[in-house]
Amino acid sequence: MTPPTSLLPDRICHRPEDDPIFALNREASARRAKGEKIINATVGSLLEDDGKLAVLPSVVEALHQVPAAAGAAYAPILGNPDFLKAATEDLLGGTPLADRTVAVATSGGLGAIRHAVSLFTEHRQAVVTSSFFWGPYTAVCDEHERDLRCFTMFDEQGALNVAALERTLAEVEPQGRLLVILNDPCHNPSGYSMSAADWAATVEVLTRAAQRVPLAVLCDVAYLVYARDLRRHFLRYLEPLTEHAIVAFAWSASKAFTQYGLRVGALIACTTDTTVHAPLRRAFLYSSRGTWSNVNAGGQHAITRCLTDPTVRARVDSERARIRTLLHARVDAFNAAARGTALKFPRYEGGFFICIFTDHAEPAAERLKEHGIYVVPQKGALRVALCSVAEADIPRLVETIDSLLREG
Repeated sequence: MTPPTSLLPDRICHRPEDDPIFALNREASARRAKGEKIINATVGSLLEDDGKLAVLPSVVEALHQVPAAAGAAYAPILGNPDFLKAATEDLLGGTPLADRTVAVATSGGLGAIRHAVSLFTEHRQAVVTSSFFWGPYTAVCDEHERDLRCFTMFDEQGALNVAALERTLAEVEPQGRLLVILNDPCHNPSGYSMSAADWAATVEVLTRAAQRVPLAVLCDVAYLVYARDLRRHFLRYLEPLTEHAIVAFAWSASKAFTQYGLRVGALIACTTDTTVHAPLRRAFLYSSRGTWSNVNAGGQHAITRCLTDPTVRARVDSERARIRTLLHARVDAFNAAARGTALKFPRYEGGFFICIFTDHAEPAAERLKEHGIYVVPQKGALRVALCSVAEADIPRLVETIDSLLREG
């Protein structure tokens, strides 16, 4: 038997040295610290116009008021029951879906995605998502030895390409089961929010697939509270799908409560098939124990209070309304500045990011650095994090990108 050439398994020997977004952010921050006029549109955190992190004071206060014993003790592995109830009510309250759930606390929204990929697919199977997607989806699939299969996200009219989704599902279907990840509203990184027509057509496709093979759909709703109209219309389209499939949601406190480092989230799974509720609950518990053991107890306690204490919740909602207004002003400023340019991008109504389409993303991003502008190159687009760009800087940002892309 030939001995291995490395002490490490081959599959981990060529991991990237660093997350590219965080690396770009460090580079931009270092130049800004030297006094350069830098526009840093890389990191996915909502910043005030002065560049400081936007934080909800009421949430910080709730964290400081967590009783010492509650914060120091182990949380239940599945999650604090009050937290799970509050998160479920926050997302699904007032809909029939709320009575069809099995939920587990997770380490942020990414933890929910991790559990879904691990539990709803088998080894070496493919997970389906759109061609523009949040980069860590790849890492989660790779870590669990799954493939990520993408459908072309937009058609020629700029609408969601539901026909491409159906074709991709048909290609993947022979593996015997399907997991589809949909990030909506305020899709990361494109900024697109699905219309009612998009959802109706998508659920039709998913329902047909679910009648042929076991199907799970994971809705990544991390940016839900930043949608222009706090839209939840998609829930009524997903409701009938729970009669044929598992419909799960990656719920996160990171963006909604401006607590990115708290790492508090939940995976909320819905199905009318009650025979799977008990085994799913056991699977959630087992996977959590084998991954992070349990989720931040103090964080769950504080977020539960923010969701259930009427006085605290009113403060949270008021403070969040201010930063929503801040973000929407940037969205409006971008759309106004881009009007009349050659820039191509999806319909953009709200959210942290926008994608500007280009076949030359890598060289364009490098040239933008020469002008003091940092964006994230992706296949087919530049990802621009308007959440971290002051409104006053947006005209310069748009004008410079438009000029460079016109040059080719």
